[in-house]
Amino acid sequence: MAGKLLIVGFGPGSFEHITKRAREALQESDVIIGYNTYVDLISGLLSDQQIVRTGMTEEVSRAQEAVRQAEAGKKVAVISSGDAGVYGMAGLVYEVLMEKGWHPEGGVEVEIIPGISAINSSASLLGAPIMHDSCTISLSDHLTPWELIERRVEAAGQADFVIALYNPRSGRRTRQIVETQRILLKYRSPETPVGIVKSAYRDRQHIVLTNLRDMLDHDIGMLTTVIIGNSSTMVYDGLMITPRGYQRKYTLGADVQPLRPHQRLRQEAEPWALEQLPEEVNDEYDDEEWESEEEGDSLIEDIDDEEWDDDEDERIPNVGSTSAAIRQPGTLLASSASPGPGTTGIPKLTGVSTAVEPSAVAVAERHVSADPLLLAMEALQLVDRRNEAGVINTLAAPSVVTASTDEPARSAAPAAVTAGLFRQQSIFELAVSPGVANKQFTAKQMLTLAAVVGDKGSMEYTPHHQLILRVPTDNPAEITDKLRMEGFLLAPIGDVAQVKACDFCNGEKGESIPYAEELQAKLGGLGVPKEMRIGFNGCGMACYGAVNEDIGIVYRREKFDLFLGGKTVGRNVHPAQPVAEGIKPEDLVSTIENIMHRYVTEGHPNERFHKFFKRVKELEGYRHQDLPVFTIENAICGD
Repeated sequence: MAGKLLIVGFGPGSFEHITKRAREALQESDVIIGYNTYVDLISGLLSDQQIVRTGMTEEVSRAQEAVRQAEAGKKVAVISSGDAGVYGMAGLVYEVLMEKGWHPEGGVEVEIIPGISAINSSASLLGAPIMHDSCTISLSDHLTPWELIERRVEAAGQADFVIALYNPRSGRRTRQIVETQRILLKYRSPETPVGIVKSAYRDRQHIVLTNLRDMLDHDIGMLTTVIIGNSSTMVYDGLMITPRGYQRKYTLGADVQPLRPHQRLRQEAEPWALEQLPEEVNDEYDDEEWESEEEGDSLIEDIDDEEWDDDEDERIPNVGSTSAAIRQPGTLLASSASPGPGTTGIPKLTGVSTAVEPSAVAVAERHVSADPLLLAMEALQLVDRRNEAGVINTLAAPSVVTASTDEPARSAAPAAVTAGLFRQQSIFELAVSPGVANKQFTAKQMLTLAAVVGDKGSMEYTPHHQLILRVPTDNPAEITDKLRMEGFLLAPIGDVAQVKACDFCNGEKGESIPYAEELQAKLGGLGVPKEMRIGFNGCGMACYGAVNEDIGIVYRREKFDLFLGGKTVGRNVHPAQPVAEGIKPEDLVSTIENIMHRYVTEGHPNERFHKFFKRVKELEGYRHQDLPVFTIENAICGD
């Protein structure tokens, strides 16, 4: 029978803010899976369900365990605080299902149960700060490159969004909130209202109302949501309020409104609406501006690098700069037409111009009166100011400017802008070694590694006879092909099995190498609940320490000795237990495969092999023996 996945958002944490459907889902589930703190918050709603709880950074293992339990026929609730679809577990569970080839028809059923997100719960305590356009930005750069987060903050600041910051600061991440304040002060008044809410609707709830200039003077941590107002946000009697815009049509203090109900949606009552703007404003690009008579003649002039000086990440033109592509501080967009009578003053756009970043003073002076449409358009142009030259070259490419018809010319330009602004490379990670038994790199192999990694990648030496490569690339297959051609053994990293063999005395004692290579071929890179190593030594000296690994194999007298459950990390490390001597060579690989199958199918997420062996007591007839427990006092700080 197929199981079911219930992805439950339980809101801020107080019982009265958990929805009826979320309560029902928890009660009807066989298994509850969640982060330790979240399980504690809802413990009062649980009865006899199986609980799987893990710590920070274990989201993937929780999602994998949930899918595994559901595929086994159980009804599984995966819990998230707030809403599971807002920085929660919903998307990750779907990603894990996608990796397994899941489809709604015929696969396990998935139900997403919404909850109250932090932006909503925090806003309700502050007043009404998100009454107008708002966005959420997580400042955590554990999964998202900081440069991308920075561009999003930049764009939101320029476009005058109310901004809710999630994960604003942690014990190790302290600079991100400082950089965010610095960016926003370029576009907003220092007096912009800011609400700081910690542990909304929980026991230690704390609320602070401050401003953009002073926000860092207050306690901000991982349990905090920071809401930064826009240019119209105000503070009234301790409440943070962002007007929706009703004052444009209504007299809020009058009993009788100047416009009757049937008049309020007429065109003349909304001169700011899109339909009321001059027609040329609706065309983002003038067709003629995108046509070129000569190859290389582009809409935007190239900028001479000598025109710019770098000063604290801001571009400032040298005195005497005359480049026509440079917009001076205080202006908004290049204009080729003056606004006509009765218009809103929005100029006709002649294309995307490069821009000098306006000073904080200039922006503060203009941002109250500037039209939001202009600010939004400007945000799109300036959001990637560090890569302006790259965007210009993309826009000026012949494929764009030499389009043969008007319509393709208009559609190609925004695509080019998007490619220039948001294209990013992934970091490809893998482990490489010369082979299972071989520990010697050739000079040619080292040159290949240097060429593959380049200036922007990295190589990390490990004590496990592997190098870990981290390479920015859009084409991982090209990298793996090059490495395999040079004879490298490639392996994934993370929670996988690694066959860690000795050098067999530089091949002089190589009788057992074929068995090590067969284990590598069948088990190397196998996904497991927690990273583990299968140590393999080619003689009874066991000088490479196989007996200390999760599984240890020692070749002795033409047969194999087996060791299980070594602990290699921590202050209470211990060797593996000797469980068998004289295993026949033809039985070795199948024995290890059966042990690994048990670990993969029965191990808990994040459960190390030695703990698994202790819990199940027996593997392939080999029984666990409890070792004497020694009490180790905690070390004094500094030891």
